[in-house]
Amino acid sequence: MIMPIDNFADEKSPGTVLSSTASFFSEDTPLLKSGDCGGPAYEKRPQQEEMAMGVAAAFSGKLNLCVEAPTGVGKSFAYLVPAIYFALELKQPVVISTETISLQEQLVEKDLPLLRKIMDTPFTVALAKGRGNYICMRRLTLIAGEHTEYLPSDAMRSDAEKIALWAQDTEDGSMAEIEFPFDRQIWEFICCETGNCSKPKCHFSKRCFYWKARKSWDSADLIIANHALFFTDLKIKSSDNLEMSLLPVYGAIILDEAHTLEDSAAQHLGLHVSSTGLRLCLKRLYDPQKAKGLLMRSGEHPLQLRSEAGELVEAADMFFNKVREFSYDFPDSIIRLRKPDFVTDILSEKIGRFQHALEEYVNELEGEEDADLKQELNSMLQRCEYYRLAISDFVSMRLEDHVYWIERSARNDMSIQLYAAPLNVNEILRELLFKREKPVIVTSATLSVAGNLEYFTKRIGFTNGGELVLDTPFDFQNQLKIYISKQMPLPDEEGYLDAACDEIENYIRLTHGKAFVLFTSYDTMKKTAEKLRFFFENIGVTLLIQGEGKSRTVMLNEFKQDINSVIFGVASFWMGVDVPGEALSNVIITKLPFAVPSHPLIQARTEKLEREGGRSFMDYQLPEAVLRFRQGVGRLIRKKTDKGIIVILDRRVIAKRYGRIFLDSIPKCPVEIC
Repeated sequence: MIMPIDNFADEKSPGTVLSSTASFFSEDTPLLKSGDCGGPAYEKRPQQEEMAMGVAAAFSGKLNLCVEAPTGVGKSFAYLVPAIYFALELKQPVVISTETISLQEQLVEKDLPLLRKIMDTPFTVALAKGRGNYICMRRLTLIAGEHTEYLPSDAMRSDAEKIALWAQDTEDGSMAEIEFPFDRQIWEFICCETGNCSKPKCHFSKRCFYWKARKSWDSADLIIANHALFFTDLKIKSSDNLEMSLLPVYGAIILDEAHTLEDSAAQHLGLHVSSTGLRLCLKRLYDPQKAKGLLMRSGEHPLQLRSEAGELVEAADMFFNKVREFSYDFPDSIIRLRKPDFVTDILSEKIGRFQHALEEYVNELEGEEDADLKQELNSMLQRCEYYRLAISDFVSMRLEDHVYWIERSARNDMSIQLYAAPLNVNEILRELLFKREKPVIVTSATLSVAGNLEYFTKRIGFTNGGELVLDTPFDFQNQLKIYISKQMPLPDEEGYLDAACDEIENYIRLTHGKAFVLFTSYDTMKKTAEKLRFFFENIGVTLLIQGEGKSRTVMLNEFKQDINSVIFGVASFWMGVDVPGEALSNVIITKLPFAVPSHPLIQARTEKLEREGGRSFMDYQLPEAVLRFRQGVGRLIRKKTDKGIIVILDRRVIAKRYGRIFLDSIPKCPVEIC
């Protein structure tokens, strides 16, 4: 049941959160001091106050709230302020989860330090990262010292020494803090792992970065996490294995960047096995080619285990070769499975037998000199257990209401990925998240389709709360103009690519670069780039192409520094990218961003919808495309001083009846059809 916001406040609640939030956003708001404290000058925004009071009312009534807060509203302050008051009142932390690192950094490094300076109420904050992000000092000391034989190469041994020196001075101990280059494979040997951790018994307990971080989570008022950690924790808590849970008991959850919620939940509540990951796991135990690994001790039992580990590597290679051969019968590199036992599972039983033999050996290890090896092997036992169950469940398709598929890497034919994702994410989240007594706030700049949140709330199972769609604070009538080319062939018609290149040239000249050109496929992007390279060279505009060796972060930094550059990008440039000012004055959308209908997850979702009496195109594919379209359009206007143009090279937006929904879902602004 969706409830109006006016009914949120529980009459029995003390009302401290509501009154404190109202006071904070009053005429003499502490935000007036933000300019003097290193933040931007304060500008009153009614939308920000409306959202803040909505969040405070939801907290007070112990109910949920879904909020669309367009760019410029200042949504982070709108939920941070009531979250602080609620955490202090309840004496339990509020978890704030984001999809991207950039938003985490904004909250931890900018927004919350500013609030600390201007608020009279002291509060504490902790950044929550998964265990695997942290160095384990015990493992690092061993790897860099007496057990360098565990490492497969001299280069890794050199990296281990560098990291050991760095670890002497670091306070954080996380991989993100290491500024020098190193072989990322070494992290598997030195990071903190569940099965490798002896907690208080460890000699390095006083220098344990992970448990130091965990302790700060327990005492924090606000915990800043990401969706991956949050959903992993939710999955663990749902199994009633509270001892293994990652996050402490919290009083409320705020899910920002919630437009990714369904896919994020499907990914982390599902199953994933990588052929490369399994092979690396087994080689950590024993690499027969290099005669390295944890099982290199002398004795009959380790000798036997090395033999069995070598046989298991061969069995894994044979199994994934069979999967690869099976995949060659299909034209695409992504293959959906519809029937179980598509290949013979020769692997999970072998892993189980090896696991049993390894466990017997671990139980034999006694004494202080064996303690470290025992911990390493216990961790490997846990991994073996995961792979055994995951491969068995995948081949037999044992998980109900899941879609199963194989991905063969286009770059490395030897890499095989096995995936299973739940199709009932809405049901799972409704029960595990939205029906609990803890209030849940979900928010993003783009959640509605034509001003309605119904599509989004159904997809995520939202219930027991209210909805709020805020107006934009920007003047789109004067800040933005949209150009739609009516002469363009449709994307599937002959001549579309040549016509698109001509239009891109025209509009790039108009702004002399300063543009994102957004594509829906790598193939089209590469073909367009090849046709236009000489054009960009000729007019003196730098062309940055996603997938040509530079990370998204590096590309964005170069784009911001070179005022006349252009980025050709695909999926990750449609969302989560912030380039305010003149550097980005032009966004060219080459094609309406409909998802590839043949992808197994999309296909299975549409089939499920059809079985339930829905219309797959109108009820799923179209609203998904509209939301992604809104994300792409949203890259342009990030501040009240920004101005620019949006160019749409897909005339379906005016030629098809459904095209109107795309334009009705963005703020009103001048549109020129030319």
